[in-house]
Amino acid sequence: MFNLATISFIFILLLGSPVNLNEPAITGDLTENSVSSSEDICMKLYSDSGLKGKLDYKIFRRAYLGMDALCAPKTDILTIIDYTKPSCDRRFYVIDLVKRKLLYYTLVAHGKNSGELVSYKFSNRPKSLMSSPGFFLTAEVYSGRHGYSLRLDGMEPGLNDLARARAIVIHGAEYVAQHYVDDVGYIGRSFGCPALPLELNRKIIDLIKGGSCLYIHTNDKNYVNLTTICD
Repeated sequence: MFNLATISFIFILLLGSPVNLNEPAITGDLTENSVSSSEDICMKLYSDSGLKGKLDYKIFRRAYLGMDALCAPKTDILTIIDYTKPSCDRRFYVIDLVKRKLLYYTLVAHGKNSGELVSYKFSNRPKSLMSSPGFFLTAEVYSGRHGYSLRLDGMEPGLNDLARARAIVIHGAEYVAQHYVDDVGYIGRSFGCPALPLELNRKIIDLIKGGSCLYIHTNDKNYVNLTTICD
């Protein structure tokens, strides 16, 4: 069943207009000026956070609007993974939306069966060993076979809502390191988890845990076809 947050999220996607970008609630019809003002706020946040040249604006915009639509409990931090980039590139972003600062910009692994250098296949299916796209909320931490880890709850039915059942979590991995890029041209792959460098794993988890938004962007045609209406 859809919960209230999911219904609100789907409504925003179908509406297709940027709303509530930390502005007072707008009553009545949205005017051209109010939409323009909201877009200006989003663009300024992107610019002030130093994301230009590191992350495409459209990806940031989608992530920011989605966080708002999900009514994420923790709204000061936004995490984005851009799986359209190869694994040799930094493609994991943690953004402080209050201080307007990019806090972390680092490597992140994708699933073993999603591709080698580039991820191009995605799945919500258990034991697929693939990454899943879309919006997640961070949950609780625990210590497991990969050490200090963070559970994720997928918020999009049919696309990533089995993340918890699949044990898709954020954890550290020794194969997520620059020396792998230098030696073989790309980092290692996970069983579907967005694995981070060991030296950053705990710091990032402690920062984003407890209900912040994680958006994983891909070029997966099924996901893109579903959500391009919000662009």
